Amino acid sequence: MAEATYPPLDVLKPVAEGVWIVDSGPLRILGMPLPVRMTVIRLSDGSLWLHSPTRYDADLHRAIAALGPIRHLVAPNIAHWTFLKDWQTHCPEALTWAAPNLRQRGQVRRSGLKIDRELADASPPEWDADLRQIVVPGGLGFREVAFFHGRSRTLVLTDLVLNLEAAKMPALLRPVLRLAGMTAPDGKPPPYLRLVIKLRRAAAARAAADLVALNPAVVIFAHGLWFAQGGTERLRRSLRWLGDFS
Repeated sequence: MAEATYPPLDVLKPVAEGVWIVDSGPLRILGMPLPVRMTVIRLSDGSLWLHSPTRYDADLHRAIAALGPIRHLVAPNIAHWTFLKDWQTHCPEALTWAAPNLRQRGQVRRSGLKIDRELADASPPEWDADLRQIVVPGGLGFREVAFFHGRSRTLVLTDLVLNLEAAKMPALLRPVLRLAGMTAPDGKPPPYLRLVIKLRRAAAARAAADLVALNPAVVIFAHGLWFAQGGTERLRRSLRWLGDFS
């Protein structure tokens, strides 16, 4: 269902100086068509950092490579890794970075995915001059690593905000999505993920407060209508299920 996505698909779209997105999908999750998004950032050394890579496309690869060498492939939580192996095959010099606990998943081990480094609470030397990272914890092994690009005041999330446009979804699903709080303008993660994160509520709320305190102008995430303006206030509203961050 192409209308669930944000065409044109599988092409670079500029967001800010040194920041691009790639819209792709839809993925089908429990029968729901879900748009998906990758973020590309050019680091100060000229190399490229790919957050939650979407499906591999040769033309897209060439367009990204024209911006600089692809050096980092990032799996920011335990759910966003499906397309990494194809990018690894075509970018053999890139390091693959994964959220804590991803490498322990049986499905990941069986896939043959190579994980070079695990993401920690602090940014590694490879990008600490460009990106600050914050780990948002949850129960059952869930971790999401958020990244803040200070020069452009762009916050890059994955599933911590899900902001689907009801009009883009199948009509029968719209009431369910609205009831679940997953629709624009202040979308939240699906109820099951909120429950998982609330298993570590105090720590997750502290991390969420840190994200709001970054005062982002722009907030990008993997699914739905990202916050191109008014990022801080819109983020605050979308995270109200974790606390009041005013």
